[in-house]
Amino acid sequence: MKISELSSRTQVPKETIHFYVREGLIPRPRKRGKNVADYDEGYIERILLIKEIQDHFFLPLSYIKEIIKRQNKSPELKALLKLRMGYFSPLDQLLEKEVVGVEAFAKATGMGKKWIDKFIKWGIITPESRNGEDVYSQDDVILGRLLVDLDRAGFGPKDGVDPSVVKGYIKIYNQIVKMAHGSFLKTKPDQLTPEENLAKGIRGRELMGVFFYHLYRKLAREVEDQSNSRKTV
Repeated sequence: MKISELSSRTQVPKETIHFYVREGLIPRPRKRGKNVADYDEGYIERILLIKEIQDHFFLPLSYIKEIIKRQNKSPELKALLKLRMGYFSPLDQLLEKEVVGVEAFAKATGMGKKWIDKFIKWGIITPESRNGEDVYSQDDVILGRLLVDLDRAGFGPKDGVDPSVVKGYIKIYNQIVKMAHGSFLKTKPDQLTPEENLAKGIRGRELMGVFFYHLYRKLAREVEDQSNSRKTV
């Protein structure tokens, strides 16, 4: 295809596409003439990936170039990148999105009514009742999508995984959150204005969320390494 079609299908200006080529973000196209270049379908996927990374992570092009270079060599990294873009969008975190009604929640998450009822009963999904309607928070929607994706990835009931184990997670995390809040209350909040306390609390909550995300990944790797070491002995 010509660059005009590529620009139209990706919604990226021609000048930007030329810039991507010069910077090595996309390969140089095959020439069909002195001033005519031919772009195949692979360029669309790559340019859209660059846009997605920019929209989700606001990274400079030098970082994006390295990410694309690595993910081209690793199918695992490519899958991880798509997963992170699906669940870690900064704009989604800034713009809270609620879902009203169980049917809308099922559509947003792909979860069946039977499992929605179970996860509500177990305290994983906690809709708020407003004007006779169940209102699901953005966190509820993300948790619902994650649970569905876990099932699709081979970690569901049909694979021998007992979903009710999440009840234990709730109990443990409740204790962790209460511990964190207890520590926060010891930081002399009375010395701050209400607005400063609110800002500090929000920042602490988000930082702790990122902390536990990375802590889980670190500990999971260590458990996997220990398990693999025992198998090779």
